[in-house]
Amino acid sequence: MCDALMSEKLTVLAVDDDPENLMLLVNLLKPLYKVKVANSGKRALEIVMAAGGALDLILLDVMMPEIDGFEVCAQLKASPLTQAIPIIFLTSKNETIDKKAGVELGAVDYIVKPIDPQCVKERIATHLMRKKIGD
Repeated sequence: MCDALMSEKLTVLAVDDDPENLMLLVNLLKPLYKVKVANSGKRALEIVMAAGGALDLILLDVMMPEIDGFEVCAQLKASPLTQAIPIIFLTSKNETIDKKAGVELGAVDYIVKPIDPQCVKERIATHLMRKKIGD
């Protein structure tokens, strides 16, 4: 089943203000997906809107300047155009209250940094499959 998803080259948006984290995600995901990147919450919103909401999944850092990941998630979940895009938070914020806030905002998952690359790939594949089944 995962092979069918990967052959379609679904699009994943990786959002993080740390260039090293973005490079890690690009290197990890590029063989499997079309990867778009944003280095801020504001840029992420611009990319999503420019794509007309046609992204398959968003990996979203929480702690970013100007607009944090929680606010980006809230804005995306408030719009009918983007509310169905699965969002996975990738963050160093590992308190229960932060995880709860992420889920309450509509994120499908919450991964604490430093990331386990295999775990990230598996969770992405799982949520893409769930989205495909739900469509």
